Parts: sequence; structure tokens; C-alpha cells
Amino acid sequence: MELKLNRETVPAAETIYDGVQEQALEMDYILPDYCPDIFRLIRCDTIPVITDWSISGDRLTYELMCDIHILYCGEEGSAVQSVDQRRSFTRTVELGRAAESPEVRLVPKTDHVNYRAVNKRRLDLRGAVSVKISVTGQQEQEVISDAFGMNIQLKKAPVKFAAQRINAVKNVRIEEDMELTPAQPDISSVLSCRCRAGDCEIKLISGKLLAKGEVQTELLYSGSEGAVEHMSFSLSYSQIIDVEGIDDSFECAVMPEVVSCNVTAAADGDGNNRILRCETEIRLGCRAVKTSTAMIAEDAFSTVYPCNVEMSEIKAEQIPSVYDESFRHSARLAEGDAVPQTIYAMWSEPKNINTRIGDDGRSVVISGMLSYSMAAKDNAGMVVMPDRDEAFEETIGLPDDISGAYVSAEVSVKETAYDISAEGVLNARADIAVKLSVYSSDSIKAVTNIVIDDSAKKERDGDYAIKLYFGIENENVWDIAKRYSTSVEAIMEENELSGERLENGGMLLIPIVS
Repeated sequence: MELKLNRETVPAAETIYDGVQEQALEMDYILPDYCPDIFRLIRCDTIPVITDWSISGDRLTYELMCDIHILYCGEEGSAVQSVDQRRSFTRTVELGRAAESPEVRLVPKTDHVNYRAVNKRRLDLRGAVSVKISVTGQQEQEVISDAFGMNIQLKKAPVKFAAQRINAVKNVRIEEDMELTPAQPDISSVLSCRCRAGDCEIKLISGKLLAKGEVQTELLYSGSEGAVEHMSFSLSYSQIIDVEGIDDSFECAVMPEVVSCNVTAAADGDGNNRILRCETEIRLGCRAVKTSTAMIAEDAFSTVYPCNVEMSEIKAEQIPSVYDESFRHSARLAEGDAVPQTIYAMWSEPKNINTRIGDDGRSVVISGMLSYSMAAKDNAGMVVMPDRDEAFEETIGLPDDISGAYVSAEVSVKETAYDISAEGVLNARADIAVKLSVYSSDSIKAVTNIVIDDSAKKERDGDYAIKLYFGIENENVWDIAKRYSTSVEAIMEENELSGERLENGGMLLIPIVS
């Protein structure tokens, strides 16, 4: 009987490009006539955002936008002034080759910023931002799933992989007017605005995806008396995303990302600046994946004929297991005379996040820096906005063994609070949310071809029907069967074994099959 092979096509993920691209950031700015002279610089924030990208052949093109916010005090008063500028860049990346069904991930961050007042009317800024770029594609790899004839033996294992994936993106604008409460003073000027997109709820309706969520917004503004005021509020959205070909068999996730957040003051019916006009744009990135499972051959041999087995490393695209976790971080920021006279607001942001699997194989160790910032008035009555970086390391236990897996983490701050103790110590605490994505080992050794030489049979070291073998604990029965050119089933049946690994060491009877 001739050898017959059944083959299975497994979509495989391949990395097309993985690197970092840097962009210099420069600004030479002269204050307009209506702005007061610069007396003291307070703070500079630079926020880089990817607004768009496209792939043509082997070239990736993306749009990088950097929002620059500089706060300063004027010479004739203590009121905080804001300078807001925007720089846009178009960058290209040579990928080296075209990608089939590409997935692109662009993560921008500010590397460093140096700013100074050249004179009372002129600001100079020099810095750099970087974009971490990852482009993956798909390729089909053919593997052996079954074989018949010529006394062939197969070691098979199930492989779960992404059989089909669909990506869709939708940009959404949220426009809403917020009115101040009677206890809040009129708005002199908006100083800063920070937006964070929370988790997104999704629901599949008639082949379309309904996405609902909120954008958390924190605002600092200068009041009519020059004091810094803090506000926080949520902007809600509910959007239908057209995803062609999606149905209930797909696992879906929507990742919301803030593209821009602009808040301006507007007059109410009495002509007072008591209205906040919010214009926020978010990008909803949808990823839908249909999973499938295939049995593939990991090894093969013939009990009678010499054979050559061709192996290949298959990188099947894996579906991650996602864990939502949280922890609290505490920091001692100041004490005694270093504690500000008044604290208007405090916030924090994670950076330089690293992850590794714990030594026990059932935990993830997350480390990085948490940058605490505050808007405050110091003991000299000056408005200050200092930063304080605090290192952290947190071990998160998981219910499953993840040894050999790859882990990525998305870390965000849900809330930052502070208190001043009776001893005059300023303590801060941040509630941190962590979304862990755990990918099983994506490299699988698979049989891609089997060639049997039927011109001669295997030579044995004697004419016998059974052989004695001393096995060791946890030894794989497949390895024993392959060594003696017999079948796993014959060994298990002869020795009444319950599993394909030996529970205990000891003598085994090895029946020889032909």
C-alpha cells in the first residue's frame, strides 16, 4: 500500500517590520501682542499622536501630530498663561517587502524635550519623539495532518490558530458643551486638557458592531481671580462600525484611542465665560478573529521502512488570553516645608513599562516608572507643576501556567489621589489598571513532508516478538516506540498504560509490530 498524506493549511503570522523611528521636534515661537511677557516658565507637555497611516506595496506612510503645551506666568501678575502649538510630520518606512493582510501597530512617545525663554517674548523648544513600529503579515504554510499506509506512525497534536481576521477603523468626533457649577469661578483661560479612552463595550447586531464607551477628561483652567481650577468629566459615545464579513463565529475587540482633545471657553447667555466647548476625536480600531483547530503531525516514522521526515517551524498566529487586573501604587512625594501650600490637582502616568514571566511560571512581573504630577501653589505663593518619577514593580498571579508564553501589558491609571498626614507628609496613591495579553508559544515544530524508502526494510538486531525495556519516570511513550520501531498503542496495551507518559519508572514489555 502506498503512502498517502493529508495536508492542512495553517495561516502563519510573520513579522514584516519591527523597529523604532525618531523625529526631531523644534519650535521657535514669538508671543503674539495680546499675550503678556514671560516672567517664569512653569511646564511643558508634548503629546505625540498618530492620526493616520497607509501601506502601499512595501512602503508604510504615517502622519505624526505633536501637540505642544507650554505654561508660564506673566510679569504683571500671577495668572498662568498657556501657549498651544501643533507640529505635524509625514514619515515613511521601507518595509523591505510587501505584506499580505498587514496589521500595523504604531506607538508614539516623547523621548525628551528641552525648552527655554530666549527673551520675554520668545520661546525655544528642542526635543525628540519616537514611534515604535510593528508590521505583521500572513502567509499560508502547509503541514501534514494525517498519513496512511507503509506502516507509518504519526505523533499528532491539536493547534489552535487564527483562521481568519478582519480589521476595521472608524474615527468618531464627540462634541459637547459643559456648563460650570455655581461654585466654580468664570473661565479666564484653559490651561491643559488630558483625555483617556476607557474600556469599550461591544455588541454584534446584524453583521455590524455596536461600540459604546466613555472618554475621561481632566481639565485645568485659570479662574477669574488667577487661581488654577480643576475639573473632571466624561464624554460618552455610541457608534456603529461596519465590519464586512463579521458574524457570531468571530471574537471581537475594539481598542479606542484619543486622537485629539480640544476644550475652549465660551460665553453663556449672560456673557460670562461659563461654558466649556469640548471637541474630542477618537479612533476605534476593531479586530475580529475567527479561530480554528487543526491536528498536525509533530513527528513520524515507519515501523518497517526507513523514512525521511522533513520538519519546519510553523508560526501559527495565536489568539491571546486576556486578563484584566489592577493594583495600587503609593508614593511619598514631599514632607515639611517641601509640601505645597495649596494643591489644585494631581495626576500620574505610567512609562517605560516592562513585563516578564515570574519564576513560578504562573505570574507576571510588571515594572516601570510612574510619573506623578501636580498643579499647586508653593509656600512663596507661586504656581508650580512639578513631576516626580517613582519606580514600581508588581507581581500579578494568574490562574494558568504561562511558562514559555509571550506576555504584553497595557498599563493605565484609573485614578490618582493624595493626602497630607498629620505629620505634614504628602502621600500619593494611584489605582492602576493592567490588561495582560498572554500568547502561547507561537513556534511549533511540524512535519511538512514524509519520504519512505520502500526498496529495503529496516534491519533488526535479532528475530524476536517482544523486548524488555527499563523506562524512567515521565518518559514519553512515543520516544520509546520510535526507538524500537513499534507503535505507541501496542506498548500502552501490552503494559496497561493510561497515558502517553510513564507515571513511574520500571520494566516495560515492548511488542514488535510489522
